[in-house]
Parts: sequence; C-alpha cells; structure tokens
Amino acid sequence: MASYKEEAGTAVQNIAGDTGAVTGQLWYDSSDSEFKYKYQAYGNAWSTGNSLNNARNALAGGGTQTATLAFGGYDGNVRAYTESYNGTNWTEVNDLGTARSSLAGAVQGTTTAGLAFGGFNDVGPGSTNATELWNGSNWTEVNNLTTTRNALRGSGSSTAALAFGGQPNTGATENWNGTNWTEVNDMNVGRRQMGAAGSNTSALVFGGENPGGAQLASTESWNGTNWTDVADLNTARNGTAGSGTDNTSALAFGGGVPASSAVTESWNGSIWTETSDANIATQFLGGTGTNSTALKFAGGPPYTGSTEEWNAGINLGAWYTGGNLNDSRQSLGGAGTQTAALAYGGDSPADTANTENYNGTSWSEVNNLNTARGAGGSGGTTNTAALYFGGYTGSNVTSNELWNGYVWTEVNDLNTARRVIKGAGTSTSALGFSGYTTANVALTESWNGSNWTEVGDLNTARRSVGGCGASNTSALCAGGYTTASVANVESWNGSAWTEVNDLNKGRASLTMAGIATASIAMGGSDPDSNMPFTETWNGTNWTNESNLNSPRYGGARGGSSTAALFFGGHDGTTQSAATEAWDGTGFITKTITTTTE
Repeated sequence: MASYKEEAGTAVQNIAGDTGAVTGQLWYDSSDSEFKYKYQAYGNAWSTGNSLNNARNALAGGGTQTATLAFGGYDGNVRAYTESYNGTNWTEVNDLGTARSSLAGAVQGTTTAGLAFGGFNDVGPGSTNATELWNGSNWTEVNNLTTTRNALRGSGSSTAALAFGGQPNTGATENWNGTNWTEVNDMNVGRRQMGAAGSNTSALVFGGENPGGAQLASTESWNGTNWTDVADLNTARNGTAGSGTDNTSALAFGGGVPASSAVTESWNGSIWTETSDANIATQFLGGTGTNSTALKFAGGPPYTGSTEEWNAGINLGAWYTGGNLNDSRQSLGGAGTQTAALAYGGDSPADTANTENYNGTSWSEVNNLNTARGAGGSGGTTNTAALYFGGYTGSNVTSNELWNGYVWTEVNDLNTARRVIKGAGTSTSALGFSGYTTANVALTESWNGSNWTEVGDLNTARRSVGGCGASNTSALCAGGYTTASVANVESWNGSAWTEVNDLNKGRASLTMAGIATASIAMGGSDPDSNMPFTETWNGTNWTNESNLNSPRYGGARGGSSTAALFFGGHDGTTQSAATEAWDGTGFITKTITTTTE
C-alpha cells in the first residue's frame, strides 16, 4: 500500500475511511480504490503549493494547472532559469539560451513545447527581439520578433502565438505561425506590464500601464484580426497575470495597485467579477491555466517562488449567486434549506403577503399569506412546513400562520403583539423572542404546535436580532438593537437564556441559519448601513468568513451553517431580490501522481 508522506510541503496521514479532518489537515484514504489526498480549502479558492526552486519576478510561462513551464525572470540579476511543474513540484530543466526578464511566453497544454520571446536581456542592457523554441529538453533560437521590446505579453502555443504590447508602451501586435513573426493590427491602447489570456486567434489583454505611466483597467479582446475595447477590470493595475484559453473566459490576478495585490477577477465574456483573493499578494508574476483551474507563480519584489492553485466552482467558504426573488423585499420571513426554501411576507415597500418557493435555482410564486405583513418571526426547517408570527401591518400584530406546503392557515396567536420579532425552530416546535411593542422587549414565547406560552425572558431587551435553532428547547439570539447596535449573544436551553461569546461585529437586522451549536450570521446594519459580514459559530466562538457579494440587512434565510441561503433584504438603496448560497468549509479531493512506498 502506498504511503503518501508529503504533499505541498504538508505531511499526509494514511487512514482507512473518509473520517473527516481538522482545518489544514491532509490525509490519504487507504480504503479508496484511487490514490488521492484530501485537503480542506476555501473556494472559489486559491490553495498554496510547492514553491519554485528560484524565487524571482518578471518571468514568463504557460501550460495548465498541473503541467506548467516557467522561464526567465529577475531576482536582482536577469536570469535564464527554466523550471517545469507537474502539479506538485517544480523541477529545474535546461536554461534559456539568452537570460532575460520581462519577456513573454506561449505554452498551451504541455511542458514539452513552448515559445519565449522579447524581454530585457543581460547584454547592453536593453530590450531584445530574440525568440527561442522549447522542445521538451532544450531551447533553440528561431526567427526574431520584428519589434524589439520588453514588458510585453503573449498568448497561444509554440506553433501559433501572438505577441503584443510592451516597452516602449506600444500597441504593436505580431502573429507567429511556427516559423516567422508577422505584424498584424495594433491594440487600441499602447501598454506594458499587462495581463493576458487566450490563443493567437482569440485573446484578451487587460490592465497594465499606458505611455503616461498610469495604471489601466481597460480590457481588449482579439478576434484573430482586430482588437476591440470591452468591459474594464474592477481594479486598475499593472504587473498582473492571467489565465484562460480564449477571449470568452479568463482570470486576472495579482498586480500593483500600486502595491502588490491579491485581487482576483473572473471574466465571463462580458464583464469582470471580483472573486476570492489569492493568499499571497504579488506583482510581475506568472500565470496560466483556465478561469476555473489556474496556476499563479513567483512575483515580487520581494522576490518569491510561491505557487498557488485556483479551483473555481467549488464554493467552499465563499458566497455565490443564485436566482433572484420575483418580489424584492426586506423584513421578510424565510424557512427551509439551501435548495428548498420558502420566502414570505415583508416590506416591498408596502407590506406584502407574497410567498415564493425556491428549488435550488429559481423562485416561483405560490399561495399568499392571509395577512400581508413584514417584520414577523419565522420557524421552519423545510419549504413544506413553516410558521410566520407577529409583525407589522400598520400596527403590531399577534397573528400566526402555518404553511403546509400548499396554503397558509391562521392558527393561535402570540400572547403579545410585536414587530421585528425573531423566531427559531420548526412549524411544530418554535420559539419567538425579542421585538418591539412600544419599547424593546425581552419577551420569549414557546410554540408547541397548538399554542404559545410565555417562558423565560432574554437577559437583554432588544429588537432586530438574529436568531436560529432546531426547536423550542434550543436556540441562539445574536446582535440586535438596544439604543445602538450590539454584539451580545444569548443561548436558550429550553428554560433560560445564558449569555455566551459576542459576535465579532455588532449589528442589527442580521440574518442567521443553523442551530444553537453551529450557525451562521449574515449581513446586518450599523446603524442603517448595509453590511456584508459573515460569521460562523461553533458553539463556543465566532469566526469571520468571506463577505456576502451583495451587502444588505433585513434578509431571510434557509439552511444550515455549512449550506445556507440568504435572500432579500435592503442593499442600502432599495429592497433587494438577491439570493446567495453558502457551502461552508469542506474538502477538495485531488489525485496524487507520485507515491512513496
């Protein structure tokens, strides 16, 4: 049986069965038919791998996430270093014939064929137009670029490549046919130190510096004949890198803004969207791959050999967008799971009775509440059995309604009319707590499926809290508003509330999902601004997590701490229909190609 000793510099344990692991632990499942290691990650995520043997910046390279060639660069001296990556380790191979930095490369899909061209050489000093071809073992000089330059970029392969831009800030573009370079149409903006992705017939160039030295956010798309201006990056920067095989999907990462940046943006063919930052901020770095599986490497100064892998679509520890509600609203109720949720009531901007059902992708309208209202309390762990109680219809109400999967039915009222009340539990075992009558209250009522009974009060009277729980015997109350937004958290054990550790960020109008020992707190306001903050609770402490993509307060939820849904609310300007999903932390599985017996 193979025993995997180390992966990406971290010890790997050999265990039988997928028993789970703590954060950062790696293990090999010896009961699996495939040899794999598993590691915890936070995704749309960058994960750290083994470093290059030679730390440097201003290098070039290409390939895939698991088969990359990196060459040239600068570490205080211009270098000819060439290294090959197999998905785990970098290996030194034969050097370039001409040492150079700020060069460009074209390597697509393999480490056995590549092209290096242009750059800043070690003779002169000055720019070079030298071109070299890699055959998997050695570099050979071939026909030169027609334009001498450095700080350029390239795309494509060893037999069909594109060279563009560079110092002096030029828009010059050349096409390589495997034998010769030919001048083609220039970019619209002369630039250097930009990022690029694609092939010689479908490419993208973004960022960089213009002739005046200003950092650029502009993006241009190449169709094989001409460059066309398209949507800008969200963050202007130079010294950035990119990945992608054509002009319809790409990733931009790193660069100077003006200091080294970890900012990552994804291109979908129309717009750039900010996503999870890299772990290490770098500029003048290398990058390759696609927009879903990418590799970033080296950079500086200070000079680094760091390597990071990008894995998109995993959605571990990151929020991602789902289908919008049909009815934008705040102060609504919510129940269910991440993939089967119910949204009801709220302020849109007037009180609404609208009810919608979510199937994991889209919302559809179903039967309305009997009483239009917002700011009520919710109970329910499915979209087929939910509870909505209290709230506001021009005045505070005691009204209570039960959802059976098809219609809402009026059932026995709360004992005390109030709005901005919070709920926890199920349709048959719920808790209603906090709220506002003519003042903030600490009142708690318990629902047994038939009637409400007053039970022990909160220690702190407040309104607009976050709340969650599995039943009327176990719940959590967090944050809210007294005379200001608070971070205070209380836990319910079925008979009394006990103060536990505070939120990291005090706030009102937050939303929570989960149970008393494992929950997630999302969004909120302080005092009236929208917030993106997300925190998870492990029963003892709160941990800051990735922010919501759409900051807002007064939303609703479905799901748990590891598979949550957040929908509706107020985004600081108006009621929102936005829906976002959270898949918490988890584990990525990757096949190991090298073993130690």
